[in-house]
Amino acid sequence: MINAILWKLCTGAPWRDLPERYGPWKTAHERLRLWTADGTWQKILDEVIVKDDAVGDVDWVISVDSSVVRAHQHAAGARKQGAARPPSRRSRSTGKGSAGPGAD
Repeated sequence: MINAILWKLCTGAPWRDLPERYGPWKTAHERLRLWTADGTWQKILDEVIVKDDAVGDVDWVISVDSSVVRAHQHAAGARKQGAARPPSRRSRSTGKGSAGPGAD
């Protein structure tokens, strides 16, 4: 089950694309949800850190490479289907009421 969850998290693929060798995708998804809610992942991490710190051979380095971090299409500013374009930031001067060049 842990391999199924890690596969999903590493690939970023939809749960439904989970390879059959890992079992039902719904089971893996539910386990991830439950283990996150009840603190199981935090307990595992805490135990790993304690053991590694006792050995003293592991340096913890965390890095996020943004080239593999996916953003939802709306996070990139895409318009929703059928949405009108926002007004242009450049406004055209009609000459009415403006004190442009040459105005006294």
